[in-house]
Amino acid sequence: MNSSIHCFIPCSDEAQIKNTVDSLRADKACDIKITLLSTDPAACAPAGFDIIYIDSMNSSATMRKIADAADAEHILLYTKTNTLEPGYLALERLIRLADDTGAGMLYADHYTVVDNIQTKAPVIDYQTGSLRDDFDFGSLLFFDTNSFRKAASGIDREYKSAGFYDLRLRLSRIAPIVHVNEYLYSDVTVDNRRSGEKIFDYVDPKNRGVQIEMEEACTAHLKAIGAYLEPEFDTIKFDAGDFPCEASVIIPVRNRVRTIRDAIRSALSQQTGFDFNVIVIDNHSTDGTTEAIAEFADDPRVVHIRPSRTDLGIGGCWNMGTDHPSCGKFAVQLDSDDVYSGPDTLAKIVDAFYTQNCGMVVGSYMLTDINMQPIPPGVIDHKEWTPDNGRNNALRINGLGAPRAFYTPMLRSIRVPNTSYGEDYALGLAFSRRNRIGRIYDVVYFCRRWEDNSDASLNVEKMNANNLYKDRIRTWELAARCAMIAKK
Repeated sequence: MNSSIHCFIPCSDEAQIKNTVDSLRADKACDIKITLLSTDPAACAPAGFDIIYIDSMNSSATMRKIADAADAEHILLYTKTNTLEPGYLALERLIRLADDTGAGMLYADHYTVVDNIQTKAPVIDYQTGSLRDDFDFGSLLFFDTNSFRKAASGIDREYKSAGFYDLRLRLSRIAPIVHVNEYLYSDVTVDNRRSGEKIFDYVDPKNRGVQIEMEEACTAHLKAIGAYLEPEFDTIKFDAGDFPCEASVIIPVRNRVRTIRDAIRSALSQQTGFDFNVIVIDNHSTDGTTEAIAEFADDPRVVHIRPSRTDLGIGGCWNMGTDHPSCGKFAVQLDSDDVYSGPDTLAKIVDAFYTQNCGMVVGSYMLTDINMQPIPPGVIDHKEWTPDNGRNNALRINGLGAPRAFYTPMLRSIRVPNTSYGEDYALGLAFSRRNRIGRIYDVVYFCRRWEDNSDASLNVEKMNANNLYKDRIRTWELAARCAMIAKK
């Protein structure tokens, strides 16, 4: 007897429906039932099809309607209004793997097709720390119907935008979510922006309501798995150690001759009521950056470190800078191609440590071009870093904001991972485990985007590697938090 699949397909036009349906029914090894989904209450289903009217693809109500309507062993949910073309024997393969693995949900690598050009679109493995609400599963989601129903039956909040996110978190507590790293279908991409433009979508101000829903769903999940932290923080006395100055601006750099002078000048122009210095860790630059830094040698506040090691990432450079005897009580970030927004940034950051009693401070920044002209989406304030729930919500978001600053004794104890991506995120999670993260919502930093930025335009392999690593950081952090909570 053939296994059965109930396919739920968004309805756009009859041509799209016909092409997708023909492709699905081409796999004779499966009994296929198809139901259309439409947000248009006036839409009429083509002859021979059932239709379900929904408010949005991602709402709790839609997840519940699919669970109620499902009439097969498996559910296939397609999330785009393009033509879906399953690969050769792909549905049969998904059924077999669902049975073999006991998965509640499967998703697969695939192809995107743009102007008849086929391009590979690999995705990454799901793990415990895959808590980002924008985790890329691709557009074909394959479920065990019983697992889907069980997850949907637990829905206790009515989300307009976080319904699917809530459901997949619930499902992950019931059965495995499995990545099939085989190219099982073709899809057409509709978002041709470069990766560097996409990565800030989640902090677009117009999405604030969506962010609040996602935070609620994630917080509920953390409570369910024993990883939620109450808003209770250790008190810091700021009296550990003996430091030569109050603060140090830390600038790791490699081959940034075009921007390093701006960064150093920005740091030196700070107006404070305390002593500070600027520690530049020059990581084997070869483009004239070393000589540019040497131009500031007459200023005793500039400490130029040239490591002998050749295995340092940005994190390793940070460790070398904060271990230096010249490092101050507070270590403050300044990337080599960015600048502070004004001469009061350093003073505001140091003041935040004392007034908010925090081990780490996160500022707000303006995205600009190389000439410091604002570019969309403009101000990034990371309002999700709230005192009451920020350290829980931090496990959902993919960044921390800038500039970041740290109480040096704590930073020396925790250490920065020796990587050049995600090291700041790992630090934020580790600090927030026990200590408050201070916030400055005024723009105190200009984050410049230009063609040589490390994340200006990344290929899919690099984006996947970055996202996989951050998910791994979350997985490790979840384990640490669960263990810490269990000991209480």
